[in-house]
Amino acid sequence: MNGKNLFNFGPALGYFFRKNNPDRQSNFNLKTMHFINKLSLAMFLVCLVVMFFRYVL
Repeated sequence: MNGKNLFNFGPALGYFFRKNNPDRQSNFNLKTMHFINKLSLAMFLVCLVVMFFRYVL
């Protein structure tokens, strides 16, 4: 494993900006699950940034 792949956040950021698939059916449970996943990923990325700045400063 090299350092380039360690900080590859492309798939995580791509999850936020992908388009809806019209072929899949959607319901409240699925929308809620995706909202919670996006919220937890956002909180994780914000915490990584905060920890990085605390470490540097």
